[in-house]
Amino acid sequence: MSTTLVNADLILALDIGTISTRAILFDVVEGRYRFLGAGTIPTTANAPIGDISEGVRLALDQLQDITGRSLIGPDGQLAIPALPDGTGVDACVATISVGPPIRVVAIGLLENISAESARNLATTTYAEVIETLSLNDKRKTAARLDTLLSLRPDLVVIAGGVEGGASESVIDLLEAVGLACYVLPKEQRPEVLYAGNSALVKTVKDHLGGLASLHIAPNVRPSLDIEQLTPSQPAFSQVFRQVRARQMRGVAEIDRWTGNRLTPSATAFGRTIRFISKEYAHTRKGVLGVDVGASATTIAAGLAGELIPSVYTQLGLGQNLPQMLNLCSLDDIQRWLTVEISNQELQDYIYNKAAFPNSLPAGPVELAIEQALACQAVTLAVRQAMQTYPAELPRTSPDFLPWFEPIIATGSVFTRAPSRAQALLMLLNALQPTGITTLALDRNNLAGVLGAAAAVAPLLTIQSLDSTNFLNLCTVISPVGHAPMGAPVLRIRLSFGENHEANLEVKNGSLEVIKLPAGQTGTLYLTPLHRFDVGLGGAGRGGSLKVIGGALGVVIDARGRPLRLSADPRRRREQHKKWLATLES
Repeated sequence: MSTTLVNADLILALDIGTISTRAILFDVVEGRYRFLGAGTIPTTANAPIGDISEGVRLALDQLQDITGRSLIGPDGQLAIPALPDGTGVDACVATISVGPPIRVVAIGLLENISAESARNLATTTYAEVIETLSLNDKRKTAARLDTLLSLRPDLVVIAGGVEGGASESVIDLLEAVGLACYVLPKEQRPEVLYAGNSALVKTVKDHLGGLASLHIAPNVRPSLDIEQLTPSQPAFSQVFRQVRARQMRGVAEIDRWTGNRLTPSATAFGRTIRFISKEYAHTRKGVLGVDVGASATTIAAGLAGELIPSVYTQLGLGQNLPQMLNLCSLDDIQRWLTVEISNQELQDYIYNKAAFPNSLPAGPVELAIEQALACQAVTLAVRQAMQTYPAELPRTSPDFLPWFEPIIATGSVFTRAPSRAQALLMLLNALQPTGITTLALDRNNLAGVLGAAAAVAPLLTIQSLDSTNFLNLCTVISPVGHAPMGAPVLRIRLSFGENHEANLEVKNGSLEVIKLPAGQTGTLYLTPLHRFDVGLGGAGRGGSLKVIGGALGVVIDARGRPLRLSADPRRRREQHKKWLATLES
């Protein structure tokens, strides 16, 4: 991440989403950054306005009314740095997620090595890989040219050649890209990102520099067994900005306000998760971030300062929602529903939501559908993301989610749920964590803008990672093993405060809650039965650990891994209602 520190007290953060545009103001009060207020306006990217800057200005007007601060200078532009009379801000950062996925053609020498790395780089932001070209596919230059001309991609990502490796084969792949850029009108030429053998950079510039908007990034595959995506992401973000500036009015203006640091929301969210993972490096578990939005579902795994981001545009809850049905069936979504509706009604809702992504649930049925869709989106996203995680990550089983501490969720489907219990149940059902972890909620949806702010004011990010913005939902204990349903699998003793103690025997198949006041420290003593694994060193091993009470206390999820759901729809709906009632009690 490129970092340019500035002397900034008053910081404006803009978040331009598919549904809403937010303007958020932070200032230093008594030596500490404080959240002053936010203006929120429907995003104006689409007709009839078709200019994202208009939504930003309206959000700024609202923010000025709320805070009493004047932010716009005499020239009608955001005043950066602040003027002598106090008008304006010291720095501006911005994130953006609105817009269709950028269309990417991935090119690499070998389908399962460098071409795969090119595809993986594309999945770190809002992109859709529409074609892959490699030496394996045996296509000649003319056929590759036809493919590029017919698809008209926004971006071509070229990865190939390990450091000091092949050169002629890479140059052969470049020929079709150069020809396509030569044939196409200048305004229709794709951006080109080269992330291959660094020894060939000069050759690549000679072949493509005069024909395409060429960007150079570090090699994503420096050796056959090493993939490095993080160093290439700043260049990829720059390409993303340029593509969006061509597609949408107002993007270039907002980018100038930020000093050319306009950041894809998923990238900024990943920065926050990576930042937090450095603080939790001693746990060896890593930190997991889950962001469900209208444009995509993002799963970000932070591993001691390293980041594995996965962005799934086909799993957003907005215009691309019908694409979810390419990855699962309607019955897969039905299993999370607490209301009885037909598959036809469910399908109609999905297509209506795609046509009107700004619409809000009008009643309990629509809310139940929305939450079921979010649950399925996270289920599918995590299942795919797990394939990219290192095998050495601690876990109960290769088939289950690795151990993470904490797991942080953001997105309005969670933060605006009518109850915290609903948000927690969605996360438990979709993630199905094992062992012991903490689930936290980004209650103000600030994780993305905090990641963007880290580039100019890291202290703002550090000071915002507290309970004011990140709500501790609960500590979750998920024992895993085999025993008859209803058999006791775990004995728990919780001691806290002065002479307060709670004892609980957990049965297989149950969901239990131990009340521990929010912020209260306690000690859990765990005794597994039937050789169940609770994440304390192996099957049957117990022990003690310190816990801090969350909004919903301490939750023991002994419902089984994978989660056991009744095959009967009516009984399954009753299961969900019973579990929700347990969490809300």
